[in-house]
Amino acid sequence: MNVLRTKSIEQSLRDTDDPEYQLKKKLTAVDLTVFGIGVVIGAGIFTLTGQVAATYAGPAVAISFVIAAVCCALAAICYAEFASTVPVAGSAYTFSYATLGELVAWIIGWDLVLELMLGASVVSQGWSTYLVTFLDEIGLGWPSAIGPADAEHFQWGHLNVAAVLLVAVLTVLVAVGIKESLRVNLVLVAVKLFIVLFVIVAGLFYVSGANYSPFIPPSSGPISSDGLAQPLIQAVLGIKPQTFGVLGVISAASVVFFAYIGFDVVATTAEEARDPQRDLPRGIIASLAICTVLYIAVALVITGMVPYDKIDPSAALATAFRDVGQGGFATVIAAGAVAGLTTVVMTLIIGTVRVVFAMSRDGLLPMGFGRTNPTTGTPVRITVTVGILIAVVAGVTPIGKLEEMVNIGTLTAFALVSIAVPVLRRRRPDLTRPFRVPFSPVLPILAALICVYLMLNLSIETWLRFVVWMAIGFVIYFGYGHRHSRLSTER
Repeated sequence: MNVLRTKSIEQSLRDTDDPEYQLKKKLTAVDLTVFGIGVVIGAGIFTLTGQVAATYAGPAVAISFVIAAVCCALAAICYAEFASTVPVAGSAYTFSYATLGELVAWIIGWDLVLELMLGASVVSQGWSTYLVTFLDEIGLGWPSAIGPADAEHFQWGHLNVAAVLLVAVLTVLVAVGIKESLRVNLVLVAVKLFIVLFVIVAGLFYVSGANYSPFIPPSSGPISSDGLAQPLIQAVLGIKPQTFGVLGVISAASVVFFAYIGFDVVATTAEEARDPQRDLPRGIIASLAICTVLYIAVALVITGMVPYDKIDPSAALATAFRDVGQGGFATVIAAGAVAGLTTVVMTLIIGTVRVVFAMSRDGLLPMGFGRTNPTTGTPVRITVTVGILIAVVAGVTPIGKLEEMVNIGTLTAFALVSIAVPVLRRRRPDLTRPFRVPFSPVLPILAALICVYLMLNLSIETWLRFVVWMAIGFVIYFGYGHRHSRLSTER
């Protein structure tokens, strides 16, 4: 069984001309940058900032965002080289198929489905929390029996109707067409950026320097769910992992990494870019840079407004202004968060659909599943199926249980893409590369190592769930994908 057979770059590019599996080329560099900002800015600012500050890092959560950003930046330049060289739908899945082989491509594709689909579910749950906050602020309210529920108050049979309705509406919009989706995305991103800048500027008037002391709170006890790296740190350095302290800041980086997932979704739309060689690197890097600056600024403002141990982890931005006596501001922020998180969910749905589409076109999933609709130019069957799965997960699982699963899938894909850059450089030095990673192979290897380290900081429970997910993926690949792959049937 040749599980490491590769699909040539030329074949990947030819596949984009197949009328039954052809996506329409409509996206510009501005579209791609807005697309990236639309998905990256969301859960990290509106939900994770307060949660991680209160439980891991205190005001030093800003440093955690920097650490996570460095990891993402290294991975981003690797993605930029691949996306400009192989402008085909599927992102890391497509890149690895041409370099590391079919089995690795399947693993990455399966990881990306985990990342994007669960990411959409998690963010839709966060959206429902802010929706309830907004409705409460304006005096309408939302029935708790059909609203969001965290793990402490969750009971099986509970349905988060708000999250399900959001996913249903966005699934229809995504099925209609990519350009139509991005028109809505552009408006909502503008609203979201206004709210973020409003938080930064207005919040500065309520910042107290006393809330930054200590900037890195002292260790207060063992981390409740140790990552795999922590026993090694303890054995080698004699340091027991703690909540807060330096190790808390590093562990927080593994969690806030969730805030950055999405810039790689830009690469999934490579096939729909008008000038992918030029516009894709610009879109990926520009969106990541803009979002990093905004994340750090918001983290510093929020932890300066409210003592880190008194931040509401479920709706940090809105409640921070309420805590300083500005309830009207809280209403505006909650409304902006509802709009902002909408763009994140929509973009993650688009990314999931494009990855499954690429895998279907290659025969690793049923090929008929991936045919595009001649009217909309989108794979409607995949879109509807993905939307249903996301809605189910978002509707019936408790809030706060899925974030780390998203992170581990993302980090695995980032690590393998980083490794694939020097591999393709060696195997195909003849390819035109409009964008090149500097200092290769040093930077790609460093990116991979950082990703692996952040993965090891995730909890053992997350790793066990990840192993189960991968086992399911291997059953599907060896039971169906390997035998029905186009590389197998067309030889």
